[in-house]
Amino acid sequence: MPLRRRPRDENGGQELAELAALADGSLAPERRAALEARVAASPELADRLAEQQRAVTLATSAAAEVEAPAALRTRVDARRRERRRRPSRLVAIGAATAAVAAAIGIGVGVLGSGTSGESFHSALAATDLAPGANGEATLTKTSSGWRIELDATRLPRLEGGRFYEAWLRNRAGVLVPVGTFNEGRKVTLWAGVSPQNFTTITVTREQADGDQASSGQKVLVGRVPS
Repeated sequence: MPLRRRPRDENGGQELAELAALADGSLAPERRAALEARVAASPELADRLAEQQRAVTLATSAAAEVEAPAALRTRVDARRRERRRRPSRLVAIGAATAAVAAAIGIGVGVLGSGTSGESFHSALAATDLAPGANGEATLTKTSSGWRIELDATRLPRLEGGRFYEAWLRNRAGVLVPVGTFNEGRKVTLWAGVSPQNFTTITVTREQADGDQASSGQKVLVGRVPS
């Protein structure tokens, strides 16, 4: 006997909510078999279930990259347990979609609050003042400015008031200091100017003598590719 389609205005909301529960695994076992049979017989229901499954996948991916606050996880777990205990009071599809959007929004907010993802890479070559040295720098745009991850090798450690200082320079020769360090391995620097405009990176040897200008004693030089 063919399945008769129930009026949308009587049970459409419940049917969509059951599809959402089936997609995320929270549908009561006694309802699962019947709903799966209807989905198998209806291309329209199969399409709707596929939409719900894609939404669950997006939410799961966002949650995997961002650890939700403990209070939020507790509320989500409590709602799932309540839905399993009370299958007759199912969440409507609009609420399920809103929950997915909220989960994705939290992930994007946390992941995007610190960085825009725009980045550049620069190789640094040694000068005659540091033969055999080399380095590389990755410049990443964040909400606080440009984070520069510098890793240089074969630069001797400087101490006793002596240090290295990194700079960004534009075509007009204007220098902007981006940080100081004693040893070149895994250094984090910060710049308030864009490497798209200040396209040359230099590292100089400096002395704590009260003079804030560059000594001009370059040990590493690199270009930021446009």
